[in-house]
Amino acid sequence: MQFTRRDALIMSLGAAAASVLPVQAFAAASAEEILAEFTGGAAVGEGGLTLTAPEIAENGNTVPIAVDAPGAVSVMILATKNPSPLVVTFNFGPMAGSQSASTRIRLAGTQDVVAVAKMSDGSFVQASQAVKVTIGGCGG
Repeated sequence: MQFTRRDALIMSLGAAAASVLPVQAFAAASAEEILAEFTGGAAVGEGGLTLTAPEIAENGNTVPIAVDAPGAVSVMILATKNPSPLVVTFNFGPMAGSQSASTRIRLAGTQDVVAVAKMSDGSFVQASQAVKVTIGGCGG
């Protein structure tokens, strides 16, 4: 393969353009931005959603959580201090037997886990739980 002057010029212009792009274009969205996108800016209330998470997790790599939101269309889980705060979104169809789910998540450290549910009437509710991540049970 032969490299022409034109190829070198095009590659250098591409590299220069990429270096000028703002760093924010590559940064992960914050928990507040993700929440605003999910709710469309609507007010978020309390109640009608149960989030179960341990107060202390000995291993941040596998933290069990569960959500129960009767009447919900979807439930979003956020880990506020993770590099990528959006953990998972559960969507419930009309044939769902119950609007509950459980999973294990990874936490980067001690932080709040937030669950936000979109209810069938279009309203939003949230619940949160502070989870302290310890390292080998020794605090952290």
